[in-house]
Amino acid sequence: MGKPDFKNKESLIEFDVRPLKGNFLSAILKKAKSLSVGEGIKVFQNFEPIPLYSTMKNIGFVSETERLADKSYVVYFYRTEIKESEDNELPLKPIVMTRYAEIDKTIADLTVNFWDNIWNKKNPAIELKTKLLLSLTNAVGSGRIKQATRELIKSYYLGTSIAELSEVFSLIIWNQGIGHFSSELAQSSLFKAYMTIKNAEKKGISKKEIMELLNETFGEKNPETGFNK
Repeated sequence: MGKPDFKNKESLIEFDVRPLKGNFLSAILKKAKSLSVGEGIKVFQNFEPIPLYSTMKNIGFVSETERLADKSYVVYFYRTEIKESEDNELPLKPIVMTRYAEIDKTIADLTVNFWDNIWNKKNPAIELKTKLLLSLTNAVGSGRIKQATRELIKSYYLGTSIAELSEVFSLIIWNQGIGHFSSELAQSSLFKAYMTIKNAEKKGISKKEIMELLNETFGEKNPETGFNK
């Protein structure tokens, strides 16, 4: 099916996530996946929901975006095909943009476009899993363990091996020092996530099951790594 005309906008199922502070993605995806070809939804948000575009495209939707008078956005999504992409979706989507929108919608727009340029860059010189490892080590150096944990999980999902993660931790010990590792990192969510992967792989647990465990243990519901309301 080709791109629809976007004429029946008023009849679309509405998701107004502007008042929400946390992760609204799961509710949208649950509904979107239940729709048939030709059906659609419309999403209202204080900033342009760029991270949502690729996710919806991966399950068979096309979109059209409008900016409203109050500087918020409405995006119309129509399903043109049925696609299954759960195995292709990067976990732990960025959810902090709502905080920027509370301050200033223009700042939220600038931030989400900056994020898009860094993490969705076309034909990047550095592959994404390596970028995530670089971001991980930078976050450790700045004391941002929550961010570092999320980057580790995403990099592992994209194919980083436990051997590579072990070498990253060796470099962190070299650069940060044994004392810093012992007092700050050995009991952190970052090292716990690493050991979860290492122990699970030793037991022969599948990558899919490991990712489910990581998302459950270190996802949005965990105050060490998720979104605090």
